[in-house]
Amino acid sequence: MTKRSWYQYIPHPLVMLFGMLMAAVLIGYIVPAGEFERIVVEGRERVVAGSFHFIPPSPLSLMDMFVAIPAGFKIANDIIFIVLSSGIMFGFMEESGAVEHAIGTLVRKLGVKRKYLIVWIMTFVFGALGIFVGYENNIAMVPMACVLSLALGGDLMLAAGISVGAITVGFGLSPFNPYTIGTGHKIAELPLFSGAILRSVLCLTGLSFMSWYNVRYFKRLSIDPDFSLVRDVDTSGFALSKPLEQYTMSRKHSWIIIGFVFSLGIILFGVFVHHWFINQISAVFCLLAIFIAVINKHNTNEIGIIALNAVAKVAPGAFMVGMAASIKVALDQGHVSDTIAYFLSDSLTHLPLIISAAAMTITQACMNFVIPSGSGQALATLPVMIPVGEVIGMTRQTTVLAFQVGDGVSNLINPSLGGIVAMLALCRIPFDRWLRFILPLTGILMLISLLFVVISVLIHYGPF
Repeated sequence: MTKRSWYQYIPHPLVMLFGMLMAAVLIGYIVPAGEFERIVVEGRERVVAGSFHFIPPSPLSLMDMFVAIPAGFKIANDIIFIVLSSGIMFGFMEESGAVEHAIGTLVRKLGVKRKYLIVWIMTFVFGALGIFVGYENNIAMVPMACVLSLALGGDLMLAAGISVGAITVGFGLSPFNPYTIGTGHKIAELPLFSGAILRSVLCLTGLSFMSWYNVRYFKRLSIDPDFSLVRDVDTSGFALSKPLEQYTMSRKHSWIIIGFVFSLGIILFGVFVHHWFINQISAVFCLLAIFIAVINKHNTNEIGIIALNAVAKVAPGAFMVGMAASIKVALDQGHVSDTIAYFLSDSLTHLPLIISAAAMTITQACMNFVIPSGSGQALATLPVMIPVGEVIGMTRQTTVLAFQVGDGVSNLINPSLGGIVAMLALCRIPFDRWLRFILPLTGILMLISLLFVVISVLIHYGPF
């Protein structure tokens, strides 16, 4: 019998999520139920530090566990719909041939000989989207990386590294992340986005390693195509259908690309000026799909077929988002999330300062699997962690940094995070294959982040 590799023991992503749901239910029977008191600040609930108390246990029954699944779909409906709407929009763009011709023309003009440089540049471009635009806001950009990667001779895993990996690293380590840093600084009563120099260096370092990792994979793939982790994944709709020299941009293709870029501009304007979120972005994607249908002169029957075919391709990813959200529902209904946060934070007070800072980072990474929302995790844990940090001599800025990197780096491997599940689904990447690809880099980035946290302790990292 041949020895199985570690990644061959990873179950199917759906089975993995259901296993996590079962574990969340079992935790309710093992961990005492408890909760913090909460107050509403600026319309959002915030934990009151020092208010933790135990409450009567409320473990979930077998029926409750399965009821948590539709409840998870209910609370994740906005992310589920943006997966569907962006899939429909890209379905119409795919049918028009605009994306294929735009990327084919781009690669033809830049030259395949510069393919490694293109991977470096595009990794930083997608990273910049994560830094300045957000996370789920960029979901429609992911299929573009798929077409680009295949045009360069790569595979869909490289596309996921360029887009999903870079967006996640950029967003997670962004010095201007409104969900983690913005919320954290408000709770810590620090100047908004202060301490940006150290965070910017960390973010740049993280994206540099992400670019290097992508190019490393691409080089090994170029030498041996059998090295691909996704040889059996369908690439229809992403792969170029003709030689590069035959690609040009027609007037129709140009109008569609202009419409797409204009839509991105509207989204950015809405996000930064009118504080749009996922539902408004989904609406823009739907409007863009109609615009493309009109440009392509599709009849009503063709519109229906294209839309439903697109939905069929992204439906598995949308379903996984709902399953991921059910885990949080089970933990909340069992009233164990606060208990876990309380015990983890209490354990830090008995450790030396530098070890406590590193342990706080790892603690936040663990909490990210329980509370995958960055702002939600900040509101639930930082009111507890900040007083703990001050007791052991840690600055508030270091506590926020430990929270940020613990949350941000672990996002790369968090199956309960709807955004990454959705974006990987658009790349057609099974989560177990993604883990095989990204786990080594996640370890590297976590070590680098811990080094920066230790540096912040040594320099008494302050507001500016």
